[in-house]
Amino acid sequence: MNKSFSLLCSICFFIVSFHTIKAQNNELNDLSLKGIEFKFPPLEVVIDSALKHSAMLKFRNNHIGVTESTLASERIYWTRNFGIQADSRYGNLSNFAMNDDGATNTAALTIARQFNYSVGVYLKFPVFDALNRKNQIKLATLEVEEAKSMAEFTKEEIRQTVIRLYQDLILKQKLLEIRSRSLGDGRVNMEMVEKEFRNGIVPLSEYVRINGMSANLEADYEKAKSEFITAKQLLEDIAGFVFELKK
Repeated sequence: MNKSFSLLCSICFFIVSFHTIKAQNNELNDLSLKGIEFKFPPLEVVIDSALKHSAMLKFRNNHIGVTESTLASERIYWTRNFGIQADSRYGNLSNFAMNDDGATNTAALTIARQFNYSVGVYLKFPVFDALNRKNQIKLATLEVEEAKSMAEFTKEEIRQTVIRLYQDLILKQKLLEIRSRSLGDGRVNMEMVEKEFRNGIVPLSEYVRINGMSANLEADYEKAKSEFITAKQLLEDIAGFVFELKK
């Protein structure tokens, strides 16, 4: 009597568990089983968008502008030693004059309001600037080339990253489709086993085994779906736009 009661409780437990899992499955956001898939844009489109969206590449390009401005400043740096000076004054000015002709001495002091000005050109020739000018221009030129090389390196890194993520996303989508088909077959198989179990055709041990396999298929599908969504969002973040969902 106790064995029969335990067997009956076990059967009820597995039937309730199966219906619970089945009800949860109906609420899943099953992309493939509902005929929904993502149509990914061409790889070159994603790469171009990633290059435009990259903050690091913008920083590299701005650094190129900085180094080019530094080079331009170095090329005209010598002009700081050449210039024009002007000076002007207006106000009360005192003029003193003295005349000595041998016989008499005369002196005169005059005060007048007048405007005076002077203009001059100056040219300095620092030896250090002359000797170091070539090195400074060479250094500034190398900094420009370095900045351009870093920008190209960043572009290559972005291209390689996008290619890897793009191919990984395609792989994740295919794996999701495979897991989805396996899950669909597992559900059909589980329904058949449940009917046969109710009719006494399938023993309890077989029912438990098939139910465990069905649960494993659910877990594999959920893992594949999570990996697909993660790969998709990573690529979208780099590309700077969301891929369209088409039915």
